[in-house]
Parts: sequence; structure tokens; C-alpha cells
Amino acid sequence: MLLGRVLGSAVCTMKYQDLDGLKLLTVQPLNKELKPAGRIQVAADVVDAGPGDLVVLVRSREASLALPGVKFVPIDLACVGVVDELDVRRGEPAVLPPGRTRFA
Repeated sequence: MLLGRVLGSAVCTMKYQDLDGLKLLTVQPLNKELKPAGRIQVAADVVDAGPGDLVVLVRSREASLALPGVKFVPIDLACVGVVDELDVRRGEPAVLPPGRTRFA
């Protein structure tokens, strides 16, 4: 899971035909401490996120399949969720739910 902060919108004069009407956002990827990690990127918006929102991002194949009603779209990053609440517990060991053998 990747987290990012929406900075604003991106505008394209020419784009792939199945991206018509799709909002593109500029997003700052964040690390696990919610600090900037890497360069600002452009992501397709599936969840109607806005500036300042903390969002869940997916890359590559998952991003290209995240758009509703389209089989495949050539995108590398998509916003697929807006984080309403985040509870981070520092210093506690990660515990797997019963029956799980690894984190997914």
C-alpha cells in the first residue's frame, strides 16, 4: 500500500482516448512517517479526491485496472481510496491476524 498527499490537478491537452473525462491529480508520495518520499507524480483519480487529501495509491497493473468500466488503460498510478482516519502505533510489533502466515 502506498500513501500520498494530493497537491492539485494536472491538465493534459492530449491523452489516451479512454482517459477522456478522467481527473488527473498531482500527488506527493509519502513514507511510513507520512513525510515526502520521492518526486511529485501524476495519478488518475478514481475516488474524487481533492487537494490536501491523504490517499491510497496503487501502481502499474493494479492502477490500469482500477478505472470503472474500462478493461485496460495505460496508467502507472491511481488514487483508489481517501484515508479518513489513520492510527499508527509506533514501537509495537506487527501482529498477524489468526490464521494468517504472512502480511499481504
